[in-house]
Amino acid sequence: MSGKSVLLIFIQADSGVDGTASLDGASAKRGLPGLLKDRVLSNVIRRAQFAIPPLSLMILSSVKVPGVTQTICDLRFDRLPLDRHWDMAGISVQTGAVKPAFDLARELRSKGIKVVLGGPYVTIFPDRCRDHGDALVIGEADDIWREVQEDLRRGALKAEYRVASFPDLSVERIVGKSALDIGSYFTTNVVQTTRGCPYSCDFCNVHVMNGHRLRHRTIPSVLREVEAFLREDKRIFFFLDDTVNADEHYAEKLFRELIPFGISWVGQATTALGEKPRLLDAFARSGCGALLVGIESLADGSNHAHQKFHNPAVRQAACIRNIRQAGICVYGSFIYGLDEDTLDMPCMLEEFIEETGIDVPGINLLRPIPGTGVFDRLALEGRLLHSPDDHDAFRFSWGQEMLYRPQRIALREFIPSYTALTGRVFTVRNALKRAMRAPRLRSAVLMFNLLYVHMYGTARKDLLRQLADLA
Repeated sequence: MSGKSVLLIFIQADSGVDGTASLDGASAKRGLPGLLKDRVLSNVIRRAQFAIPPLSLMILSSVKVPGVTQTICDLRFDRLPLDRHWDMAGISVQTGAVKPAFDLARELRSKGIKVVLGGPYVTIFPDRCRDHGDALVIGEADDIWREVQEDLRRGALKAEYRVASFPDLSVERIVGKSALDIGSYFTTNVVQTTRGCPYSCDFCNVHVMNGHRLRHRTIPSVLREVEAFLREDKRIFFFLDDTVNADEHYAEKLFRELIPFGISWVGQATTALGEKPRLLDAFARSGCGALLVGIESLADGSNHAHQKFHNPAVRQAACIRNIRQAGICVYGSFIYGLDEDTLDMPCMLEEFIEETGIDVPGINLLRPIPGTGVFDRLALEGRLLHSPDDHDAFRFSWGQEMLYRPQRIALREFIPSYTALTGRVFTVRNALKRAMRAPRLRSAVLMFNLLYVHMYGTARKDLLRQLADLA
């Protein structure tokens, strides 16, 4: 039985963050000053991406089956290697990249390559994917990927592989980097310690895909992985848990045991961390440099309208100050346009960002993503601006278009209020100020803020064009 070759493909979401191809293409049509400016911006954007490898494909490529070799192709950096033979391609279909994933699947199948589709979109919408691949993997594929490879080797690939239950993360699964080009990334030290989310925010699909129950890896397993990763890459670590402080006891024990490793790391947490001195101390001493915190709205009514109850607005400012005082930078993520938001919100956001000293603010529009509760509700209420059946229209983007009608603010008022807000918050002067006062990682804070000056500037132009079209 001859060996089989598998290509695991990551396709970027349709977002300005993931690439600068459009910027580069536009540069060719401009004069020398514009060309130089765009090249500088392009380099800033590439550096500020902090590009990390897709952990899901790292996990799959680490499932070894005799007679099968696996290679990762990350289309953010790599060209599709069609100059060699592939028996099968596995495509991770992200909700923001459905059309390019299906287009690529069609191209590969036309060349006689078997295509297996998996990932978030396939898990939530398998019926929309069946015609586009030879096989579907539905659910978290950690345990079932071995069966897929064995079936490929035997020439007996099934049409569907459905995971019966969530994988038990306490079972040790060694994750390696042999399928990666380590030099392509800002760092390859990406680690996940838990899956699942205990919260039910209706604009998020994590609890839909991974369940509400928090599943843990064993702490010794995580420590061994960190130690192994450090032998190949001594750069910063990304802990990819959706809420790395969700289980406070587990998180404190883990990060205290990581202190001797001397790593630097970033992750995502809730602002409640600022009210937990022991846990905050463990984070800081273990090398935490920055945390993304989802603040969303500064009005409890707006958060509650979207089933987010775990961060009361009255406690946000103190929590953020405590985190920063511990020497940890804060990326504060906001959503403007939630159901109870009014035109008073922009001033509240601007004052809050200044008062708390948030190092990198992100002011997002509500994105009704297919598969989330808010998407279904807005569709029933007739507030989506595109057909709910056209999932490609609801891609991820940097606020470059409105996808729905806010509940309490007319579009003709909302768009100017949002563009004016981002125009005030994202300036070169503010970028420099935030970098200077950041507790650490000042160059990273500067690059992120400069990136946002450009990206939100682009978004303003697109939104104002949309406003003109809607008028």
